[in-house]
Amino acid sequence: MNATALHTEIETAIRHGVESSAVDYKASFDPSSAAEWLEVIKDLVAFANSGGGVIIFGIADDGSAGAFDCTELNNLDPATVTDKIYKYTSQQLHGFEFCKMVWEGRPLFAIAIHAAAVPIVFVRPGTYDIGGGKQKTAFSAGTVYFRHGAKSEPGNSDDLRLFIEDRIEKVRKAWFEGIVKVVEAPPGSEVQITPASTDSISGHAAVRLVNDPNAPAMRQVSIDETHPFRQKEIIAEVNRRLGGEKTINSFHIQCVRQAYDIETEPALAYKMKYSSTRYSSLFVDWLIEQHNLNADFFEDAKRRSQTKKGLI
Repeated sequence: MNATALHTEIETAIRHGVESSAVDYKASFDPSSAAEWLEVIKDLVAFANSGGGVIIFGIADDGSAGAFDCTELNNLDPATVTDKIYKYTSQQLHGFEFCKMVWEGRPLFAIAIHAAAVPIVFVRPGTYDIGGGKQKTAFSAGTVYFRHGAKSEPGNSDDLRLFIEDRIEKVRKAWFEGIVKVVEAPPGSEVQITPASTDSISGHAAVRLVNDPNAPAMRQVSIDETHPFRQKEIIAEVNRRLGGEKTINSFHIQCVRQAYDIETEPALAYKMKYSSTRYSSLFVDWLIEQHNLNADFFEDAKRRSQTKKGLI
C-alpha cells in the first residue's frame, strides 16, 4: 500500500472513533515495558491472522485524542518488532508498515498489519511480572489469536474455517484472473504447459537446458538484467534517490548486508563465484523503503551488525 492510501485508511479509522476487528487504539505505549510489548505483539499477530488491520497509538479506547506524545515511537526500528514476534512465534513477520502522521496538530504513530499467508501460532508463552511475585500471561504457547470485534482472543473453529475460506477465495480469484488473461490474449498467442521439475539439491523448481527443439521455450535471463548493480552502483543509486536527505557509503551497505543477511536473499543479492556480489533493483527499493520508515535505519544496521559480531 502506498503512503497516501495508508494515511487515508488510518485517518478513516481515527474518524470512525470506534475500535473494531480491523482497528485498535492505544492511548499510550512504553517501549521499555515488557507487559505493553506483549500486548502489542498479541494484537499484531491477531490482526495478521484476521486479514489485517491497524494499531493507532495516541488515541484512547473511546476514540478521543490522548495526551501521549508519540514522537519517541518514530525512532522505533521495524526490525525490533520483527525480532520480538519471532521470539514468541518462530516466524519472521515482515507484513507490516509504520506510519508517522500528524492529527489535529498532534503527532500520531500507527502500525498497519497485512494478512498472514498461514495462521501464526505462539510457540512460547508471553508472561510478565505484575509484582508481588505474580505473573500475568498475555498469551499461551500453542494458541492462535484472532480479532473478535475489538478484542484479540484465542481462535476457535469458526476463525480457522473463515481463514481457510478466505485463502481459498484468494487462490480462486488468482486462478480466475489467469484464465481471463488467457481468454483475452490476442489471436496467435500460445499457452505452454510445462511439467514441474525439482532440483534434487535445493528442492526448488529448476530449468534444465536441453537440445530438444520441441521443448517448451524458456528464456535464460542474464544476471545483468536481474541484478544490475555492484556495490558502488548501489551506493550511487541510493544516494541519487535520497536526493541529499542522507548520504551513504560502502560501510553502510556492508553493515546492512551483515545485519540482515542480504546475501541469503536471492531476490536482493546474487553472490557470483569469481566476482563481487551483484544486487537487484528490489534491493534499492528495499533500502529506500527502510530509510523512509526509519530515518536512522543505516545507523541501526551498524549497531545490529556489531551486535551480531559480538562487538557490543
